[in-house]
Amino acid sequence: MGTSQVMAASVVNNNITEAEVEQAQQAWGKALIAISAAYSAGGHEQAEQKARQVLDAAYGYGHGAVLFKPTLASGEQTFRTSYDGALAYFVGGNATYADDSGFALKGWQGYEFNNAGVYINGDLALTMGHVMLTDKSGAVTTVDKTWGFKKDEQGDLRIVLHHSSLPYSAN
Repeated sequence: MGTSQVMAASVVNNNITEAEVEQAQQAWGKALIAISAAYSAGGHEQAEQKARQVLDAAYGYGHGAVLFKPTLASGEQTFRTSYDGALAYFVGGNATYADDSGFALKGWQGYEFNNAGVYINGDLALTMGHVMLTDKSGAVTTVDKTWGFKKDEQGDLRIVLHHSSLPYSAN
């Protein structure tokens, strides 16, 4: 009679932690500032290269649908479910999205976020709150932001929902 060996089971845990969500939100802000800096340093071409790197690293376009509603989009182009639509929003320069002047090209220098709530369920996390962006003159723009993050097979968080709007004003 032979002895049987017990093999250790490999455990895969794709649960998202709150720290990972906060890291992803910080990375998004740093990336927006990096696109602005690339534009200041090397013009539109460098900004577009940086924006493509950001979209490839942070968003889930290579893994499935991304639901993207940019802050300053309207009409038939309010919702951007394609990579090209997101890229155009960040850096402009696409005749199909002629109204896009490049949100990331506005000289952003600072970034903060304040989550009103974070909901985590396994490999999916949702956040809602304010994002405060500071431009080169020191003016702060606050936007209402909702994100959905999905952990991919490599363990990286990918943005699969990005909804942004200006806060409601009764006046």
